[in-house]
Amino acid sequence: MKNSFKTILTSAVLLLSLNSCKKEALNLLPTNDATESVVYATPAGYKQGLVRLYANYALTSPSGSDNSDVGGLNAGFADFLRLFWTSQELTTDEAVCNWGDTGIPELDNSTWSTDNQFLRGLYSRSISQITLVNEYLRQSTPEQLASRNITGADATNVLRYRAEARFLRAYQYWVLLDAFGNPPFLTENDLIGKVNPKQIQRAALFAYVESELKAIEPDLADARTNEYGRADKGADWALLARLYLNAQVYTGTAKYTEAITYSSKVIAASYILNPSYANLFKADNNVNNTENILTINYDGVNGTNYGGTTFLINAMVYTATDAAGMVSTAYGVPNGGWAGNRTRQNLPALFPDASGTLDKRGIFAGSKATIDAIDAPNDGLKVTKFKNVTSTGTTPASLNGTFSSLDFALFRLAEQYLIYGEAVARGGSGGTAAQALLYVNALRQRAYGNTSGNVVVAALTTDFYLDERGRELYWEGHRRTDLVRYGKFTGGTYLWPFKGGAKAGTSVPAYRNLYPIPNADLIANPNLVQNTGY
Repeated sequence: MKNSFKTILTSAVLLLSLNSCKKEALNLLPTNDATESVVYATPAGYKQGLVRLYANYALTSPSGSDNSDVGGLNAGFADFLRLFWTSQELTTDEAVCNWGDTGIPELDNSTWSTDNQFLRGLYSRSISQITLVNEYLRQSTPEQLASRNITGADATNVLRYRAEARFLRAYQYWVLLDAFGNPPFLTENDLIGKVNPKQIQRAALFAYVESELKAIEPDLADARTNEYGRADKGADWALLARLYLNAQVYTGTAKYTEAITYSSKVIAASYILNPSYANLFKADNNVNNTENILTINYDGVNGTNYGGTTFLINAMVYTATDAAGMVSTAYGVPNGGWAGNRTRQNLPALFPDASGTLDKRGIFAGSKATIDAIDAPNDGLKVTKFKNVTSTGTTPASLNGTFSSLDFALFRLAEQYLIYGEAVARGGSGGTAAQALLYVNALRQRAYGNTSGNVVVAALTTDFYLDERGRELYWEGHRRTDLVRYGKFTGGTYLWPFKGGAKAGTSVPAYRNLYPIPNADLIANPNLVQNTGY
């Protein structure tokens, strides 16, 4: 199903040109007045409108990879995944980047300001996607469908499209909830263009996301029955499980029992672990892969941008062979290779050996794990698990030999196993340590290729789960959220190189558990109040 949905994702470039917004404001309409009468005149138009919403995850503008529809942000930085990954990984113990682009050194050193362009970019990209969903929902009400003579099975299909759109909006509000806490808030029911959006507080936004995900569940396709790359009940449950695992951070009230309930729903569906960990991150990861729950689909020829998995691959390798023996051709980007991202030593230290001989999830290259200087290109190992190469060793077509067709999993089954186990360890009801052990050892047997890495129930402490999440999910956009949940992202009880700007690491004030509301939005919208500490 990947090719069919990826093909129609490519056609969304046209929809981008019709619907793109000039500014990242929740109360703006699309800029082209023809969209209502042209794009939504037929049932096919509603499908294309839905495609546009998904495409906004994988494209940066209506006019190609050299342009950005997020105001003031370089096109190379404007992709959602690149911005999300940067916020979740570069500020943690898992990653560091030696580039000098404005804002990157701040992230490396945990000293970001309210004007950091990458944090502003994530905030703006999420709001842009929410804005597009709001307008789609305004155009797909029963009244609008009736006025356009869309009835019967066609209207039923649009009901499912609406549920998927609401899921995508809930996901983006989760991103804002997790990263910024108290963002501006509007839905399709609010008047637009008249007033500035009001600010919603974190606990209220949690309740909204929770209620939306529960409300849309009946209208979503059953798990694994939708087109590849589209949300279904499995994705809905997976986001709820993640939401509940972090509920105490977001609201002050733990919901570990609910995390067990919804991770169990995912696990009881038809998802199955991929037998090969490495193949989860290769360019044919859409084929016979029953582990991924929802992906961002990338196309290295027809829907290119300099973010996404193109960024993840190119930012770790050189065009020519480097001191670590890496060359871009081996990773499916023969004319790529930007070399900037590496690990801090904390990540490879989680594995019994950095070569991956034992725990094969440790997919690194390089000879020096220690970061003595951020600008030293060979300090730190390179994470080489993402490859624009198939499991059979072939390289997909790639525009200019630079872009990737590797899809990125927003949710996969392994995370749900670990949510279940951690929630049990934290005292949630409805699960057992014995069942959690089966899930953990399933992951470890895949990692080791045998039972030599198996653990026992006594090992399943909460600290074990943080380390196991590091081993299983590293560089997949989870680490900042995990460290915040464990009370280790700020403060001085857990350090990594250059945390707080000191080579050995130093304490960071607790207010940095949230990112700041960008100054530009504070100036534009007097309803907003900056997060404490900034």
